[in-house]
Amino acid sequence: MVEFLRRKLKNGVKVIMEKRELPVVSLSITNKFGAGYEKNEIKGIAHFIEHLLFTGTRKRKSEEISREIEKRGGILNAFTAHEVTSFWFKLPSEHLFFGLDVLIDILTNPSFDKEKFDKEKKVIIEEIKMYHDDPKSHAFELIEKNLFEPPFGSLIIGNKETVLGLDKIFVEEYFKKNYNPKNFIVTLVGNADFDKVCEYFEKNLKSNEKEYGKIQIKKKNGDSVEKRKGIDQAHVVFAAHAPLREEGKYPALEVLDTYLTDGMSSKLFLEIREKRGLAYSVKGEIVSEKNYSYYAIYVGTILEAFEEVKKLILQELKNVENMEEKDLIVAKERLIGLNKISQEESSEVMNELLFSELSGKAEDYYSHDEKINLVKLDDVKKLAKKFSEDYSFASVIPEK
Repeated sequence: MVEFLRRKLKNGVKVIMEKRELPVVSLSITNKFGAGYEKNEIKGIAHFIEHLLFTGTRKRKSEEISREIEKRGGILNAFTAHEVTSFWFKLPSEHLFFGLDVLIDILTNPSFDKEKFDKEKKVIIEEIKMYHDDPKSHAFELIEKNLFEPPFGSLIIGNKETVLGLDKIFVEEYFKKNYNPKNFIVTLVGNADFDKVCEYFEKNLKSNEKEYGKIQIKKKNGDSVEKRKGIDQAHVVFAAHAPLREEGKYPALEVLDTYLTDGMSSKLFLEIREKRGLAYSVKGEIVSEKNYSYYAIYVGTILEAFEEVKKLILQELKNVENMEEKDLIVAKERLIGLNKISQEESSEVMNELLFSELSGKAEDYYSHDEKINLVKLDDVKKLAKKFSEDYSFASVIPEK
């Protein structure tokens, strides 16, 4: 029986916790603000701020921020998505409040040092180059551009021009405007005193009444091919707009992904790799937050076969029409089993609770298996048919 706790504090902060007796705690502080709120000319600013908060505070130098966590055996990290920016750590339980002191310090007391500001721009330019130079990563970047109109479809990380164009004073003011504890969600999985954690956040976070705008999302579809010298493999990504997490069809999406691409017995793996030897990697991925969702399938193949692979993906989606009740049972059983295995990792549960809260309420996470069992064969077939008719492709291929 899971012990789940939640509380909304007077300062607006939501605190969500799954109590565990193991001597480890994973905790995230998530701001409901990300790259999806940005205009084209400042694309990448949310991700840039995420980086800047680790470059130092008025109390700690950059190396001291990570050292506080790492010397106690912990992990400290963050991520920027389209709708959120999240800062998290994983620590032995007895060091929980040391970790909280670090996160609160970087979120409320950043120094925005000019030298560090300019240096971090260079770091992010190198990160942009890294993703661009990896053809698989770049193919996933391109697929979002094919699925969404800008600025939403533009890269979360931004580009060289937008990052270099960011002004220190503007970024500092932008941070103050968009980092409001009133919009924070604290997600905690592990062994901790819930009341003390809530008291800590009441004491150390002060909210304001500033609000930011709404995300504007315009969907589209496209098919792009980028030729590149110096690579030997064609990288193909299929994607289709998918049901949102809060919608009733989302569990059918999970079942479809499991049936098509999850594991060595999945349909596309067998068809593309085992029968034809056209790929080493065949993977599916659901990319979803509150206001957008898409389903992607990646295949790395030889140049001569990349068009054939695209046809095989579409054909297997159409072949879902032949899926039988026994196939549905197997897919559900695998999906439910994988979900149980994933619950062993506290940081993974921490993030699942977060995204469940964003899309509805965190407690929905605990009814996952029940919802999967309610999926009907016809639900999966209808979704696959929709994907086979309304989709995008992005490919990065060798230039002969």
